[in-house]
Amino acid sequence: MVYPPKSSRAKNGSVAAGKVWLVGAGPGNADLLTIRALRAIENADLILFDQLVSDEIRALFPKQVPHFYVGKVKGQHSIEQQDLNALLVKKARAGLNVCRVKGGDPFVFGRGGEELLALLAAGVDAEVVPGITAASGCTTNAGIPLTHRGLAQGCTLVTAQGEKEAALNWQALASLNHTLVFYMGVSRAQWIAESLINAGLDTNTPAAVIENGCRHNQRVLVSDIANLPALIQLEAVTSPALIVVGQVVSLAATLHVPAAGFVETCQRLSA
Repeated sequence: MVYPPKSSRAKNGSVAAGKVWLVGAGPGNADLLTIRALRAIENADLILFDQLVSDEIRALFPKQVPHFYVGKVKGQHSIEQQDLNALLVKKARAGLNVCRVKGGDPFVFGRGGEELLALLAAGVDAEVVPGITAASGCTTNAGIPLTHRGLAQGCTLVTAQGEKEAALNWQALASLNHTLVFYMGVSRAQWIAESLINAGLDTNTPAAVIENGCRHNQRVLVSDIANLPALIQLEAVTSPALIVVGQVVSLAATLHVPAAGFVETCQRLSA
């Protein structure tokens, strides 16, 4: 795909409108960036990046291109979402090609949909570049299939944070026969485990936490759903991390095959 030249001018001499790319950077390893994502980064006039964009990927940002952190962590936002939306519109209208880099995929718990709605409403040219979402990249790298014949007929992605988490249908989650993947759930592991067990999930259901998925310091810790919160606390697991619940977790020790560019991940499997 050919990207437009940077900061071009219209024929009448005025600054031509720019464009915004909402780029999914994947789970962290630079080798998992798509070619399309890398081209958008390399052709940007301005880069705005999130908390989950790894140092390895940030090292690929062109040195001559200004880049700024606009990420969010729990209870600490560098910029409010509505202000960020307005900033994207403003910079594009000023003629800049803006690369908005997000961890994972922009449309999976990344507010990419909100940003695209704001851009389209303002008449700004915008494009979404898909990325490998953490649920797929991190579980595969850890040897945990999201689906597996006889064990899981589907997968469900859930955020453990947000305005509507209290409305989760725990009975449905516990009975789906799906692999459950909880984003942003480390600090709420006890709540997740208790809610699933109270909804009827067997306490012996395999569960895992994947910390720093697809990065050089990835850890995969395996337990059962009843004991996972204690394991997370014992091992001092920190974000970014995914909680995976389901029978497919039992395959981790067998199916994990270290990939080129990754360190051994299943260093410690706790029963």
